[in-house]
Amino acid sequence: MTDDEVIDLLQTAYGDEIETVMNYLTNSIVLDGVSAEEVKASLQEDIQEELGHAEMLGQRLKQLDARPPGSMAFEASQESLQPPEDTTDVLSVIEGVLDAENDAIETYRSLVHAAEDADDPVTEDIAVTILSDEEAHRTEFRGFRKEYRQD
Repeated sequence: MTDDEVIDLLQTAYGDEIETVMNYLTNSIVLDGVSAEEVKASLQEDIQEELGHAEMLGQRLKQLDARPPGSMAFEASQESLQPPEDTTDVLSVIEGVLDAENDAIETYRSLVHAAEDADDPVTEDIAVTILSDEEAHRTEFRGFRKEYRQD
């Protein structure tokens, strides 16, 4: 892997984190119903963590003499995390979160390997740290999915 591949992955991850913030915020606002409250609260908490991830990635890009992408370079990809037409369809949001977390985990695993190959231990450390957070989010939402599938 080259430094360019590390930068490309950092920029991709940055955009994904920003998109996740937008979708978590929207879903935490639009979901309705008593059963949605715990999921909404979790999404609201995760927004700050995802913003922190984006900031770490952006700062690392700056350190590598690159830059995080702006809104004109943004390409949305989280189709399954769009707010549901039925605002009580909490399970569809849970599934969307799991899709987004699985994608993030894949990206951060790729970034760990690319940074290792490029002999970039700082980026590797950042990727491992964020990977751990994303795996924890996935575990939490797997638990939500188990609860909702029992209804």
